[in-house]
Amino acid sequence: MLSRSSFTSLVVGVFAVYVAHTCWVMYGIVYTRPCPAATDGAAGTAGECVWPYLARRPKLQLSVYTTTRSSIGAESNIDLVLSVEDFDIESKFERTVNVSVPKKTRNNGTLYAFVFLHHAGILPWHDGKQVHIVSPLTTYMVPKPEEINLLTGESATQQIEAEKQTNALDEPVSHWRSRLTLNVMVEDFVFDGSSLPADVHRYMKMVQLGKTVHYLPILFIDQLSNRVKDLMVINRSTTELPLTVSYDKISLGKLRFWIHMQDAVYSLQQFGFSEKDADEVKGIFVDTNLYFLALTFFVAAFHLLFDFLAFKNDISFWKKKRSMIGMSTKAVLWRCFSTVVIFLFLLDEQTSLLVLIPAGVGAVIELWKVKKALKMTIRWQGLRPKFQFGAYNDSEKKTEEYDAQAMKYLSYLLYPLCIGGAGYSLLNVKYKSWYSWLINSFVNGVYAFGFLFMLPQLFVNYKMKSVAHLPWKAFTYKAFNTFIDDIFAFIITMPTSHRLACFRDDVVFLVYLYQRW
Repeated sequence: MLSRSSFTSLVVGVFAVYVAHTCWVMYGIVYTRPCPAATDGAAGTAGECVWPYLARRPKLQLSVYTTTRSSIGAESNIDLVLSVEDFDIESKFERTVNVSVPKKTRNNGTLYAFVFLHHAGILPWHDGKQVHIVSPLTTYMVPKPEEINLLTGESATQQIEAEKQTNALDEPVSHWRSRLTLNVMVEDFVFDGSSLPADVHRYMKMVQLGKTVHYLPILFIDQLSNRVKDLMVINRSTTELPLTVSYDKISLGKLRFWIHMQDAVYSLQQFGFSEKDADEVKGIFVDTNLYFLALTFFVAAFHLLFDFLAFKNDISFWKKKRSMIGMSTKAVLWRCFSTVVIFLFLLDEQTSLLVLIPAGVGAVIELWKVKKALKMTIRWQGLRPKFQFGAYNDSEKKTEEYDAQAMKYLSYLLYPLCIGGAGYSLLNVKYKSWYSWLINSFVNGVYAFGFLFMLPQLFVNYKMKSVAHLPWKAFTYKAFNTFIDDIFAFIITMPTSHRLACFRDDVVFLVYLYQRW
């Protein structure tokens, strides 16, 4: 069997290979090899090249139509909502238009946008060299539950009774996507016909002009810019809705990168991620500078490595733990309680799975630690569990005395603050349900005063003049991850209280490091 050091070295080695492979894949996406004949002038192989049609500088027109059908064969049953004559592919623009909403769409149906790029002065379906792309302007989501004052029953917004009954069904309803972001690849890039990139190939339309093959303008709809915050519920009384159409040119490297990111988000939804979960991933790409995004990828990789190493060392430490000398049982119990409460809070807030899954795994680990700390054994008598607790020796009892002494002083401050905060929020803040208020009250206490429950362990360390009993390897990896979490606090959408707690943990680890020093 591998020793612990050998196993750790193996994990780090695999991680290094993974990072190197990721860098190579990203380079392959951003860099595309041009056709050799276009650079060295080899006439014999020029026929293998695919040339850009835009190099001919044709006069183009951009037209946007809407229809309830996912495919059209003629100009019937479609509405023209935007036409840009003398379309300049180099100039960005943004225009807001009002779109007529058909009755079928108002009755929880779908509306599609057909975007055509064609020669100026010619209707799209009469132009043999037109390119078009289709995108739904609607999506289905469960409306956000209405929040009320639990004591008075007053709503946060005044809504008619019919809408309340509809929302109570928790059924997905049609939402309007108020943004349509268009891109055209403007580089006069000459592709090698024998090795066309698969990602761009599906967006390309080829035409034969003389002896050479040309690809028509590559039109692309940026689906990553469709955010949940921009969605609008479509009511049955709505006849018109605003649509902001924006355009900007795009390079070949960014186009290929964006295609891969859209495919990744689509794959997440196929694996069961909701629209809101996918939106959190979109926010990482859309709301972040590309250079900062590259840094985030590397930071996330190191976060994953440190998470694994911290998990491995923490489990190994507690698995071998036979004595609670120098360890605060109250701190272990509190960490378990706070971790479970935070998980339930994130679940109630419908937080991204990127945050929710690690919190759930952490809660399970903390429950196992409590079992070890209390020396608990579970025996089943039929279907009924029976709990047995082991006895503490004299040294462990001394630790418990220091632990109880620290908790006694903390209780004078902590309990009144938590009860007062819960009462204040009940009177002044609106919630979806009593359960939501209870979880929010617990979690506010955890976030605001949770670090105080680390004080018993600090007090035990001070009294025993030793920190040798703590899992320092796991603490070190967790400290690295804590500082990495500070970066993610600005990138991933999460409740403000959870974001502030990331910075609060920095202080706790610094105090532990000071005690070790």
